[in-house]
Amino acid sequence: MPSALVTGSSRGIGRAVAERFARDGYDVAVNYVSSEAAAETVVEWIESLGREAVAVEADVSDPEAAAGLVGSTAEAFGGLDHVVNNAGIDQHLYTESLSPADFDHVMDVNVNGAFNVTKAALSHLRGSAVDPSPSVTNVSSILAHTGAPIEPHYAASKAGLLGLTKSHAADFAPEIRVNAVAPGHIETDMTGDRSDEERREQLAAIPVGRFGQPEDVAAAVAYLRDAGFVTGETLEVNGGELMR
Repeated sequence: MPSALVTGSSRGIGRAVAERFARDGYDVAVNYVSSEAAAETVVEWIESLGREAVAVEADVSDPEAAAGLVGSTAEAFGGLDHVVNNAGIDQHLYTESLSPADFDHVMDVNVNGAFNVTKAALSHLRGSAVDPSPSVTNVSSILAHTGAPIEPHYAASKAGLLGLTKSHAADFAPEIRVNAVAPGHIETDMTGDRSDEERREQLAAIPVGRFGQPEDVAAAVAYLRDAGFVTGETLEVNGGELMR
C-alpha cells in the first residue's frame, strides 16, 4: 500500500494531514518530538480505518535523527511514497529581543528540518512506483509573503522554505514533485493565544469570513499529492487574505 511520512503530526495541521492521508488509503508515519501520547492517539485513529501507522520520535533539526525517522518509516511500510514537511516552531519576539540562538533554533527546525528529512528520503522516493509520482510538500505560511514584526525569524524560515521548494523541484524532476502550501490564519494550538481584538482584526481581513481549519490545509496537501503535473508551486490557503 502507498505510504507517507508527515513530520510534526501529533496535533494541528500535521495531524489533519496524517488523517487525510489515512482516509485516502495511505499508511502513515506520525512524527513527534515530545507529544508521545498525542501521537499514539493519531496512530490509533489511523489504525481504526484499517491502515497501518507508526509513531516515530525524532527532532528533524538533527540530520541523524531525520535519517532515522525516514529509515524507520521505510522499514515499517516497505518503502516511502510521500513526505510532508510540516514540523515547525514559532516564537513571538521582536528583533530587539531576538537572540542569535533563538533565530538559529527556529531556522534549524523549520528550514533545516525540511532539508534533512527530504535529503534522507530521496533514495526511497526515487524507488517509489506510486501513481502519479512521489512527492514532497513543504508547509510554509502566509507570513513568507507578508513578514511579521513580532516573529521575523519565523517569517524568514517560512520564506526560506519557498526557495527550498523551488530548488528541490528543479533538482529532483522528473522523478519527484516538490511543492508547498502556505496557510493563512488557521485555528490550531499555535494560534490559540490571540486576544479577542486580534481575532476580530484578523477575521476582518479574510474575504471568506472565517478562520481556516487544519482540514483546509490537509485538502490542499492532498491536491498537491495527486496533481501529477504540478511541481515547484506554492498553494496559498488563506481564504483570500493575500488579495487585500
